[in-house]
Amino acid sequence: MVTVATKSTMKHLVTGGSGFLGNLIAIHLVARGEDVRILDIWEDDQRPQKAEFFLASVLDREAVARAMQGVDIVHHTAALVPLTKAGNRFQQVNAEGTRIVAEEAVKAKVKCFIHTSSSAIFGCAPCPITNDTPTKPVEIYGVSKLDGELVARQIAEKADMPLIAVRPRTIIADGRLGIFQVLFDWIKSDINVYVIGSGKNQIQFVHAQDLIDCYMMLVELNRPGLYNVGTDRFNPIGECLKNLIAHAGSKSKVKCLPHALTVGTLQTLDAVKMSPLAPWHYLTYGEDFYFDVEPLKRLGWQPKYSNDEMLAASYDSFIANYDQLMATKSVSAHRKPLKEQILTVLKLVSRFS
Repeated sequence: MVTVATKSTMKHLVTGGSGFLGNLIAIHLVARGEDVRILDIWEDDQRPQKAEFFLASVLDREAVARAMQGVDIVHHTAALVPLTKAGNRFQQVNAEGTRIVAEEAVKAKVKCFIHTSSSAIFGCAPCPITNDTPTKPVEIYGVSKLDGELVARQIAEKADMPLIAVRPRTIIADGRLGIFQVLFDWIKSDINVYVIGSGKNQIQFVHAQDLIDCYMMLVELNRPGLYNVGTDRFNPIGECLKNLIAHAGSKSKVKCLPHALTVGTLQTLDAVKMSPLAPWHYLTYGEDFYFDVEPLKRLGWQPKYSNDEMLAASYDSFIANYDQLMATKSVSAHRKPLKEQILTVLKLVSRFS
């Protein structure tokens, strides 16, 4: 069991602390008065200045060991995400990197290891997804994240290290760019947006703050385990986009694309490096994808944001900070503008459809 007295100041290590989620975790912990250390391959000039920074990769075992000294809680968020299209590097960073961090955490005798896994480990599973749902990733990123989770679980179990593994749905919050930057920018410009299929499939998101609140609650409750995390208030993706368009006061419309033809076309474009979308995006966007979060709610967790609320808040932040966000030089795939590639053609066609 976790034996963490969270009311006293603890030393936290956030791997990937310059990334989208890692940065938010570091900000949250510093605001709580915690002692925070960040390990990443690049230093964000907007990181919390009270956080100590280690410039290193999770593949550098010696550097990880140094960063782990005196740490009480590890927040392992470092990973290559689908947008990077990293090929074999997915396995190297997401699985082997996790092995190194977990092994060094055991050596440092940390009190709790929090591993950020992924909903991609389930592939296109029947919904609602629970802990009893078989893990069956459908693309290379999901395979790497499943292997990373499994290695973390094996190491933690063998060493009796308390492990909280969270599998978040797609994370949304202020500053999230990438795919959402394209969506927000098109709506801002009154350009039509698209769903794959009828748009009646239900896709669940989670707000970053709700995710952080969830696993910090699990630490405080002494509840190691595997947790699927998403909002409890979501609707069909077509309706979700229509609500966002209405919130934005945009003239955009939601258009439906034929499912099989669209997925096949996107696979071909992806193979010839003409599309920014990764397999995880186009293989799941037209499908139902949501978790059963009742087990977490029974423990006392209640997400503050619905799909509509988190998208509206993130859109408003995007508009308010548009020039700054679009000019960012961030290395993080989720914190920098996405090159639209073939989507530029669709964007042009949308103006006349």
